[in-house]
Amino acid sequence: MDKEFWQQRWHQGQIGFHQSRVMPLLQKHWPALGLPADSRVLVPLAGKSLDVAWLAQQGHHVLAIEISAIAVEQFFAEQRLAPSIRDSVLGRHYSAGRIEFICGDVFDLDAATLAECGGCYDRAALIALPSDMRRHYADHVYGGLPNGCRGLLLTLDYAQARMDGPPFAVGEDEVHRLYTPDWRIDRLETRSILEQEPRFAERGLDRLDTSVYRLTAQRTPSAGRAAGSHAAHTAVPPFP
Repeated sequence: MDKEFWQQRWHQGQIGFHQSRVMPLLQKHWPALGLPADSRVLVPLAGKSLDVAWLAQQGHHVLAIEISAIAVEQFFAEQRLAPSIRDSVLGRHYSAGRIEFICGDVFDLDAATLAECGGCYDRAALIALPSDMRRHYADHVYGGLPNGCRGLLLTLDYAQARMDGPPFAVGEDEVHRLYTPDWRIDRLETRSILEQEPRFAERGLDRLDTSVYRLTAQRTPSAGRAAGSHAAHTAVPPFP
């Protein structure tokens, strides 16, 4: 992940990826996870997404990770929240009510922090990473989440040769390569969205699909990675 690239985008206000509403696919499919209301939910590469506030409104304790201080400060200002602030080795923590942002690098998250998260919502993290970083992301972040953790993953798929990312194309085959066998993968929906995203057609795409996956950590004791083995002690009940 090119930290300077994202810092510059926020500094220059080039945030066309930010949505001014809660993601409808989140609202539609989040209940399918059956996650207890008081669960801690990880939101990596969160920006200033309204999805964070929506998840907190569902009763979850949200841990959002974002590299840009501008994004974090704008989130709290726009939500009219006055966060308490502290620093740790992970970055600068902003906390208000059920919401905590860490302004820092998602790859700096440690096993103890990830082990506390019973849920994960990934709308913009995986597709923001180039192909040579996605394996490390899946191993480090998802490898540290506890057994039984339930997540919602949103991806985009298109002909990568037609457009430079980010966002990058991530097809279903790659999702399975990245997350099996440690995660059960259920594709909940795939839809064409090119008509609703004309800026992508202007960049040369003739196809743009979004898919929603439900992920459930299902490691056996011998299958867990180093970070994940620590997380196994705080497992949440498995999805039926």
